[in-house]
This record gives sequence, structure tokens and C-alpha cells, in this order.
Amino acid sequence: MQIRDLPYPDPGVPDARSGPRFLLWLGRNQLGGQLKSLAWGLLHFGSIAGLPYMVGVAVEAVLDRSGGRLALAGALIVLLGIAIALGDTMLHRTAVTNWITAAARVQQLLARKTATLGSALTRRVAAGEVVAVSTGDVEKIGWFVEALSRFAAAALTVVLVCVGLLVYQPALGVIVAIGIPVLALAVLPLLPRATRRADHQREKAGRATELASDTVAGLRVLRGIGGEELFLDRYRTASQEVRTAAVRSARMWAVISAIQVLMPGLLLIAVVWQGVHLAREGRVTVGELVTVYSAIMILNYPLRHFEEIAMAYSFSRPSAKRAARVLSLQRTAESTGSRSGDGSERGAAVTPATAQRAADDSLPPTGDLYDPATGLLAPAGRLTAVVCGDPDEAGRLAERLGGHPAFDEAAGMPSVRLGDVPLDDLPLATARTAVLVQDKDPVLLSGTLRELLDVPASGTVSPEEALDAAQCSDVLDALAQASTGDDPMAAHLTERGRSLSGGQRQRLALARSLVTDPEALVLDEPTSAVDSHTEARIADGIRHLREGRTTVVLTSSPLLLDRAERVVFLADGEVAAVGAHRELMHTEPRYRAVVTRETDAERVADRDTDFLTELDIEETA
Repeated sequence: MQIRDLPYPDPGVPDARSGPRFLLWLGRNQLGGQLKSLAWGLLHFGSIAGLPYMVGVAVEAVLDRSGGRLALAGALIVLLGIAIALGDTMLHRTAVTNWITAAARVQQLLARKTATLGSALTRRVAAGEVVAVSTGDVEKIGWFVEALSRFAAAALTVVLVCVGLLVYQPALGVIVAIGIPVLALAVLPLLPRATRRADHQREKAGRATELASDTVAGLRVLRGIGGEELFLDRYRTASQEVRTAAVRSARMWAVISAIQVLMPGLLLIAVVWQGVHLAREGRVTVGELVTVYSAIMILNYPLRHFEEIAMAYSFSRPSAKRAARVLSLQRTAESTGSRSGDGSERGAAVTPATAQRAADDSLPPTGDLYDPATGLLAPAGRLTAVVCGDPDEAGRLAERLGGHPAFDEAAGMPSVRLGDVPLDDLPLATARTAVLVQDKDPVLLSGTLRELLDVPASGTVSPEEALDAAQCSDVLDALAQASTGDDPMAAHLTERGRSLSGGQRQRLALARSLVTDPEALVLDEPTSAVDSHTEARIADGIRHLREGRTTVVLTSSPLLLDRAERVVFLADGEVAAVGAHRELMHTEPRYRAVVTRETDAERVADRDTDFLTELDIEETA
């Protein structure tokens, strides 16, 4: 894989059982690039290792006054220099390619996992942690993958040099052969402590990133309550903790670097001291002593890669662990769509053959939208409003209806069905095409309004119709004034639509959902941030535009409820009443309490009043 070929057609299925296993999986998938890098690294390091021998030959030629041997040594040194330059260039090229392609693979995996999990991701992993994994952690993982082949080439070169020195000059080579492994292993006792400090630093950095992300996201609210200084102080504290942890980690790596400088120096002193004694005794020549001395000096270069690989692994291991944690998350605990067991009258409606036929079909299934967990039934082609006694239940219900419930809810829970097909039995793309969920806090991506509404759609609903149904005329006027060409569709929206009011963002998000025209549309409080007059017009627009299509609105707004064809009231996680809005207001006290926002005291007073009224009627009779 070359950089120009990115992105990967398929990044593969990662081994996310642990951080080291994930790194190993990445290495296997980069095997071709690693072998190329290893080959060029052997050429580069091997050519460098050949220089001392050529220098020794040149010194011997000068001492023997042999011009031919000196010329030959000079020519070979030139060839080695060319090989060093070529090897270094290609090693850098292939190593950087390995880095970028490995990082791109991880980013594609993270993007795919984010798309699969949807909003469930940020409930199980902090948003700041996800940002840290997809930025800093990806770079550290790529660094280890890139450094691995260079380390392998350096290690093989060190082994070959030691063996060569043993053969070339055994008396001095044995010192080098014993000293080099000691040099390589001298820092091993310090690596666990360095790794722990690196882990601590990364943990503090992740916490600071998470705090900064939360502060920026809630900046408007913080300004409103005067909490800017409070959160700024918290971030200062978190930042100082990161700095302290980084300094402690850097100190440990400084000690490791100092050992990497000190130990080769001691080895060099030992070799020179022993070499001088052997030269006095005539057991080694001056050329041989120069060769061994030069070889030890040059070995410092490949030995640096031992420190680098240790540092790369120490930093990449916790990063790989965090990436593996995110990549190991599943949309549901297991496929639960084929299990019925809900005891409802629709429990036996689906068969494996039916589900398989629907899953194999390129078109999404059609029919009623049914949730076995609550008993909620949204008839096909009708506008159904749902009122939940527990406000938190509405969000969970919306996610279940979309086919991606929370992980802790998914285990053992039967799947939502569209027609006779469980959504869990459908490919994820098909399920999301069939049922679209707009949550309570929709996100607007930065870009032009035209780009915002350029989403996968059936083509039946035009952007103009969707904007009109969502009552976005005032938004278009404001955007037209902000646009240089008086074209509101070309106006630029800032990140998350922060330049717009809450109601404007909500209406644009609703228009985007209406444009897609899915088989079933689930809206969670789509008008909570607009005024009552606009809300009434939006309710009429949704009912008109979605006529003949399945629509579920989770709301407690009387205006929306009054325009719904069917109202379902959920209490304690189950369907408690079904009917028209005005009918339920008279027959279901709990429904009336939710819609009218009655307090417990008011509800008791109403119940007492109804009881006294009944007594008066009986006495009169």
C-alpha cells in the first residue's frame, strides 16, 4: 500500500483484545512495507558498518606504502557512501510510508466504529478520549510501526558487526561481543518505570483534553452562569498535572539516554586500553585497532534505535490499548433480533426465512415499526406521537427504534422490528436507511447550507420543501444577509451551527431529516427550542410532508400531540394508554400530568376534586 492509494478499500477487522495484540495485527497488515523498510535499512546500516573495515584497509595501505590498495579502499569507501545515501533515502521513504499508512488504517477503523456506534459511542467513551485516540494516539501507534523495521535492521547490523569483529580480530572482538549486549540490555530495568510514567502522562493529557472539549462545548452556558473562571481554573490545574507528568517522564528518558551515551564510552575505553596493550605486544596491527575502534564508534548509531524502539513501544502501548478499547465496542451485545420471547401478539410474526429475505434485499423493509420491549406500535404511514412518563426513557426509546440501543440495554432485549424484520438482522446501512433517528441535540456540520442538506435521500422531498415544512424562512433570510451572494444555500455554517440560535439549529436539523425521506422517521423533541406559533406550523408541515410515511415523534408538546393521528403514552417503560390527545387528556390522569406539567400536589388535588364530584352526583341521584 502506497500513500497515493489511501484510503484503504477495507481496513480489515482488527484484533482489539488488547493493545499489544492490536499492534501485532497492525504489523502483520504492514508486512510488505516492513520488509521493504528492513531491506533498505540493512543496506543503509550495513554500508555504514562496512566503513570501519575500509578505513582499516586504507591505514594498512598507507603503512605498507601500497598505492593500489589505498586506491581500492578509497573507491570502496565512495561506493559505500553512495549506498549509505541511497539506503538512507529509501529507508526514510518506506518508513514514513509505513507510519502514514498505519495511522490511516487506524483512523479508518476508528471512523468506521464511530459510524457504527453512532451516539452510543460517546455514552461509553468520553468525547475527549475519542478525540485523543483519533489524533495523538494514532500518531504514536504509527511511530511504533514505523520504528519497528528500522530497529530490526539496526539489530541485525549490530549482530553482524559483532560476529564480523570476532572473526576479524578475536582478541578485541570478544570484548565487543560481550559489551554490545550489555549496552542493549542496560536500560531494560528502567523501561517499566518509564512506561508507567508515560501511561500516567497520557492519562493526565486525556483528562485535560476531555475537560477542554467539555468547556468549549458548554462555553455559552458557562458564560451565562459566570462559570468561565471556575472551569478555567480546573483546566489550569489539569494542564499543570500534565506538565508535571511530562517532566517526570522526560527525566526518566533522559536517564535512559545518558546510559546509552555512558555505556558505549566505557566500552570504547576498555577496547582502546586492551588494544594498546595488544599492539605493544604485536598481537594486533594499527589498522586492526583502528578498524575495531571505528566499528565501536559507528555502532553508536544503530544502537540509538534500541532506545527509540523502547520509547516508541512505551508510548504506543497505552495508545494502542485505548484504540483497542474503542474498536472492541459493539453496537449490541449480540444479535438479538431473532429472539422473540416478548409474549406479545406480534412475537411469532417473524421467521428466519423472512428475515433472511429482507436482509438480502437491497431495499429496506416496510411495515409497522414495533418495539417489543415497550409494546410500542407505530402503524405504517401514520404520524404517531409518544409521551414518556420518564423524560430519560424518550432518548433510550429513540435509540432502540433506530436499531442501536445502549450496550447495557441490548443484552437479552428483543430487537425492534420494521414490518416482520428485526432491525438487528439487517445490515447496519440498510437499517439506518430504513429508520432515521433525529436525537434531542442534533449536530450541524460546518459547511454551506447546500452541503448540509446534501444527504443520502430518496429524492422525493426537495430541500425547499423540507425547509418550508420546518419553518426555516427566517433562517434563510438571516443566512442570505450573511452570504455575499445573497444566496442562503451558499451561506457558511460554523462548526455545530454555533452562529445560529438553538431554535434555528433545531429547525435546520429537522429539514435535513425530512430531506432524507426514510421509511420510518423518529424525532425526539424536534420543537423544544421554538415558540408555540412556529411549533404549530411545524407540526402541520411534518404531518403534510410525511403523509403516507411512518413518523414517530417523541414529545410532550400539546400542539404536536393534537396533530398526531395516534398518541401512545408510556409509563414505567411500557405502553399504558393509546388514543387521541384530547381523549387521553380526559381519561388518563398520568398522561394529563405529563402534558400539562402538573405537580404531585396538583395531581392529588385533581383526584380529590373528581372524587368529591362523583359523591355529589351520587347524593343528588
